[in-house]
Amino acid sequence: MIDFTEEQLERYSRHILLDDVGVEGQEKLLQAKVLIVGAGGLGSPAALYLAAAGVGTIGIVDSDVVEISNLQRQIAHFSKDIHFAKVESAAEKMKAINPDITVKTHRECLRAENISGIIKDYDFIIDGTDNFPTKFLVNDACVFLGIPFSHGGILRFNGQTMTVIPYRTACYRCSFRNPPPPDAVPSCAQAGVLGAVAGMLGTIQAAETLKYITGVGELLTNSLLTFDAKTMIFRKIKLNRQANCPVCGTDPQITELVDTEKTVCGLS
Repeated sequence: MIDFTEEQLERYSRHILLDDVGVEGQEKLLQAKVLIVGAGGLGSPAALYLAAAGVGTIGIVDSDVVEISNLQRQIAHFSKDIHFAKVESAAEKMKAINPDITVKTHRECLRAENISGIIKDYDFIIDGTDNFPTKFLVNDACVFLGIPFSHGGILRFNGQTMTVIPYRTACYRCSFRNPPPPDAVPSCAQAGVLGAVAGMLGTIQAAETLKYITGVGELLTNSLLTFDAKTMIFRKIKLNRQANCPVCGTDPQITELVDTEKTVCGLS
C-alpha cells in the first residue's frame, strides 16, 4: 500500500473525493503502467491527462520530430520544441505537470520485430497513431499478448474510438479486417483536421484508460463511439466479437506479427 505524502493527498484530492475512485483508486493509478503509441494529436492530450492523473509509469512511442504544422492540434508541443523529438518534448511537459511519475521514451517506429518487446510490460495501450498498418499491428500485438488497448482515429471534423479487451470483446479486426489500399483514405495533411477534434478524442481515450485502471464505470467495449464536431452528434455503434476474426477468432489465420506497407491515414 502506498503511503501518500501530504502533497500527493492535495494533488490528487479531486480524485480521492470521488466515491468510485478514492485512495484505493489513486493507488491503482500510481502503480499502473500505460503506453501511448504516437505523441501527436491524440497522444498529446492523453499524455498530459494521464500525467496529471498520477499514472505512475507512462511510456510514449514516436519516431518523429516536432514540426510547425503539428502545433495546431498537438498540445504537448510548443513553438520552442520545433525540430526536437516528440517523445522528449512530450516527456518534458508530462514531468512538468507531475514530477511524481516516471516517463519512458521510445524514439522508434513500431515494427513487427520490436513491438512485443516494447508493449509487453505495460498494463494498457493507447493507440494514437496516424497510419493504418500500425493500427493493425498494435491490435494484433495486443491481442497476442492479452493487453487491453484503446483505438482512436480522427479526420476533418470526425473522431472514432473503441476499447478492446483481448479475447473478451471485439478487437479492431473483428470490424475492420485489413488496412485499406494505399491512397484510399486521405490523410490529415491532405484533408485537414479541426485541432480541437484531436483534443476531444484523445481526452476520451485518457478517460477510458483511467476507467480501466480504477475499474470505474462502463468501458467502450463491443462498441464504436463516433462523433461529428460540426453537429456535436455522438453515436455508439454496437460491435460483436466475431468467431471468424482472423486474429482473435476460433480459427485464427493471423498467427504472427507482420509489417504491411505503411499508408498515412486519418480516421481509421
